[in-house]
Amino acid sequence: MSATQAPVPESLLKKRKSLEKLKAEKAAKSLQEKKDRRQKRIDIFKRAEKYVAEYRKQELELVKLRRQAKKEGNYFLEPEPKLAFVIRIRGINQVNPRIKKILQLLRLRQINNGVFVKLNKATINMLRLVESYVTYGEPNLKSVRELIYKRGFGKVNKQRIPITDNSVIEGVLGKFNILCVEDLVHEIYTVGPRFKEASNFLWPFQLNSPKGGLVDKKIHFIEGGDAGFRSTAIDKLIRAMN
Repeated sequence: MSATQAPVPESLLKKRKSLEKLKAEKAAKSLQEKKDRRQKRIDIFKRAEKYVAEYRKQELELVKLRRQAKKEGNYFLEPEPKLAFVIRIRGINQVNPRIKKILQLLRLRQINNGVFVKLNKATINMLRLVESYVTYGEPNLKSVRELIYKRGFGKVNKQRIPITDNSVIEGVLGKFNILCVEDLVHEIYTVGPRFKEASNFLWPFQLNSPKGGLVDKKIHFIEGGDAGFRSTAIDKLIRAMN
């Protein structure tokens, strides 16, 4: 005669049911997250394509206007630069406290630090006051992209975090619809409405000393030195220091 099977305790049945429910919920959540990640990658790719088309259109428009002006015998006035990349090239021992304060406001606390700056009347005046200690110019799209991809660090909870994943950007700038590296590059390069937040998110770039060294830090660029405004020649210096 077989022994009668002992009934399973009700508490154990409830525990099993709860575990099965949690397992099912976890599986459903994992599947949804996978779908969301796939959709996000598609959206990011579409954004990147849109930005490439936008940059190309701007470039073609400028070429068209230059050709039109040349054909009509006129001089084409290039659009005013909106963005500058500023690099500190000298120390500040025994200098005016005002100069020190401006360099602090620009977040240029160390030699070879670099930052993106929106050009307006106030920032242009600040840069003129510290011209002897910095060099700056108008970076092109390639320079902006290379700096962010190669030397980009974000400020997350006041900590310097490398931008190794789009989630680092989305966690801080997602509320401004800046979700990936290409969004960040676009906001910086075009000096968009959220430039301030995007620029403050980026930790000051820590660049290498330029290959071959600088010519003369104390002489202005237009006089054969390195200090002050250098227009589009900043791209060559960025390549040497990046």
